Amino acid sequence: MVVYGMQLPVQSQSALYAESWEAAAGPADLLAVARAAEAHGFDYVASCDHVAIPRRLAGAMSTVWYDPVATLSYLAAATERVRLLSHVAVVGLRHPLVTAKAYATLDHLSGGRLVLGVGAGHVREEFEAVGADFSGRGGVLDETIDALRAALGPEEFPEHSGERFSFRDLGQRPRPAQQRVPVWVGGSSPAAVRRAALKGDGWLPQGDPRDRLAEQIARLRRLREEAGIEAPITVGAITEALYVGEPGWDTGRRTLSGKPQALAESLRAYGEMGVHQIQVRFRSRSRTELTDQMGAFAAEVAPHL
Repeated sequence: MVVYGMQLPVQSQSALYAESWEAAAGPADLLAVARAAEAHGFDYVASCDHVAIPRRLAGAMSTVWYDPVATLSYLAAATERVRLLSHVAVVGLRHPLVTAKAYATLDHLSGGRLVLGVGAGHVREEFEAVGADFSGRGGVLDETIDALRAALGPEEFPEHSGERFSFRDLGQRPRPAQQRVPVWVGGSSPAAVRRAALKGDGWLPQGDPRDRLAEQIARLRRLREEAGIEAPITVGAITEALYVGEPGWDTGRRTLSGKPQALAESLRAYGEMGVHQIQVRFRSRSRTELTDQMGAFAAEVAPHL
């Protein structure tokens, strides 16, 4: 069965996907959408991660990027079931022990609902500002995942010894509520797919088109098989923008819209190619229209996936 989750509005407002109403929205809107996601059976809500956006990118990316730990912790207190995904935490910007402290606390406070999505990052100035290694960020991420496996495990005094990071005899409590925090690796480059295959509990593609996704999934599974990894992996996909029903306004040519059965038939293709969870995004002109779309999807589309 394919489950569905969503990236939250408001908390990140890149021009690539933010709706016009989000510019004037705030915490109350974010909270209402998260509560609607829980009420309508969404598997997770997700929040992005950027520390600072350089002026040269501010027009396209905006500077609105809520901190994921603060945001997901705020929403954890107002929800009970929906999982909390960082999509994705740019963990190379911080020492693994700093990351572990924040996300272990979030998992503890939320009763074990964290899914830690991680990615390499792409904004050079952001890395340089905090003294992080941009050119070597792939290797940093590889080791950081290993360090986080230890630091988010059950041990009060975790140990890791690597090329860049080393720690032992340093206690961190509270521990995560989960015995093993799921780590989903984001990105669609060859290096990212390999990283997900060899180190991840899940893979978060970067919006791969359908005609490319099946090939990527096949490579992911082949790499795991060649490495002798038998544990299951959660394969994700980001769907096209959706609108349940006939919109009556211009939602853009890349939006899937129409009758629920037709949408479900189209989305079933993801499951057929080996996807386990789809991240959905709805076109909307207001918070109310968004939550109405979420409800319509849950009631009329999701049962047919």
